[in-house]
Amino acid sequence: MKLRSIELAVTGAEQAATFLTDIWGMAPAQVRDGIHYLRGSGRFPYLIALEESAEAFVRSTTFICSADRLAALKQSVAAAGLVAAPTVSQDPGGGHGIVVELAEGELLRFLVDAEEVAPIEGADLPVKLTHVVFNSADAEATGHLVEDALGFRVSDRTKGMVFVRCNDSHHSTAFARAGFPSLNHIAFEMQDIDAVMRGIGRLRDHGMVPAWGPGRHGPGANIFAYFIAPFGPVIEFSTAVEKVADDYKAGAPEDWTWPDGRIDQWGMSDKDMAGLRKAEERFRHRRQWEPASIDM
Repeated sequence: MKLRSIELAVTGAEQAATFLTDIWGMAPAQVRDGIHYLRGSGRFPYLIALEESAEAFVRSTTFICSADRLAALKQSVAAAGLVAAPTVSQDPGGGHGIVVELAEGELLRFLVDAEEVAPIEGADLPVKLTHVVFNSADAEATGHLVEDALGFRVSDRTKGMVFVRCNDSHHSTAFARAGFPSLNHIAFEMQDIDAVMRGIGRLRDHGMVPAWGPGRHGPGANIFAYFIAPFGPVIEFSTAVEKVADDYKAGAPEDWTWPDGRIDQWGMSDKDMAGLRKAEERFRHRRQWEPASIDM
């Protein structure tokens, strides 16, 4: 199981794509049916899709898995009382699988037989999408749900989040204890810390400063820098999330505490709490979708 991409509906898709390619640092993949697909340096055909819309929402978050894992997912999703709606991907890479709607409206897509592409060598691009974090009305309940329904595993719990993994990466997603459901942020993994710092420099050249960072998180131990994108969402430069073994013991909130005035390991940066909170409220979930039919 691997996290591949996020698909967003935005107002001003072309302008959003221009920002992400010209300033943030991504490569255009293609434009298909008016949807802008942007890629990184890795083998996935795209990491983010931007579809023009009068309202902003998360169209889906896409994972790639094996046929055996997909078969197991169908059984566990049904046993948990959720619906595994069949779908055929019309996005680059193709593939087919299921779309699962979680209790608060998050749409997670699981695909098999999706194609990959040749990597881009020598370019200062994100390597991959490292995690997508959602705000939640009940993060604890959602954490239990994805363990039962999807076979994911909770890696750590803090006062602010429930961190969840789908492979050996400490978290591919997390659910923030926000009191409402929405997109919290999207994190792009850079090649190394120098690539993160060069990314910060590019944005500073265009008058943008981090809303939080640079710093090093506690859970996952990844280096981070958060920005509020001009088209709305919170986006993060990151490297590299900790790898954990199957027997990793999930931490509790009391295991992740900081001295007064610190909210990460380094304790060197302020956090624009109000600005980030406002941005996090912009991308809600749309509960309806129309999956294509396929003989499974």
